[in-house]
Amino acid sequence: MESFFAEHFSFINSAEGWVALVTLVAMEIVLGIDNLIFISILSNKLPEADRSRARRLGIGAALIMRLVLLATVSYIAQLTAPVFTLFGHGFSWRDLILIAGGLFLVWKATKEIHHTVDPEDHKETIVGQTATLTVGGAIFQILLLDLVFSVDSIITAVGMTDHIAIMYIAVIVAVAVMLLAADPLSRFIQANPTIVMLALGFLLMIGMTLIADGMGFHVPKGYVYAAMGFSALVELLNMMARRARRRKQAAETGH
Repeated sequence: MESFFAEHFSFINSAEGWVALVTLVAMEIVLGIDNLIFISILSNKLPEADRSRARRLGIGAALIMRLVLLATVSYIAQLTAPVFTLFGHGFSWRDLILIAGGLFLVWKATKEIHHTVDPEDHKETIVGQTATLTVGGAIFQILLLDLVFSVDSIITAVGMTDHIAIMYIAVIVAVAVMLLAADPLSRFIQANPTIVMLALGFLLMIGMTLIADGMGFHVPKGYVYAAMGFSALVELLNMMARRARRRKQAAETGH
């Protein structure tokens, strides 16, 4: 037992190990924001009684999948090796997974935006189909997208640390934060219709970023999250302004 801890948890005796752990936990939490937005929008299409359960099951299943993927980390690290070349760019399995995930996000967000703009059209929109979405169907879509983010985050983690224990701890902490934040975020998105459109815009941007990354055009994630943060700040100011106007109108009418 002592040799096991000495082998896998030796990082606790070094400052570099703790820095790597904190950095990787922060990175996993930030990357989880993308996934959490998608989970919130998708689960809100379910009957209200099933939403929280679908989120918990989806995130729990995603945790199990990530831990299984970490057990094959040496194999996943090899996914960056090119398997074919097209237009002078060598495409790896990681690139193909990112492109497929990005296309899925763009398609999903576009369908949702179409329904939001034209709610009368139910036949050709994803919302028209998700009116009968089951919990199992929601969990499957959550896992499908989480696979994309998991592969990307694990490959990034491999480049940051050699300690598998640090990777496991970071994933568990990040998923625990997602579990705590899932219900409040979903309720907030549901209660603020303009936030839904903003979140769908985020998904579009994230999808295009994944496609660009898979094509070999790396977009620094700092730029993406800075744009998301700025947009969220502007929307927060708009919400505060609308509430102030409503309070003023209520005061003027005496209600």
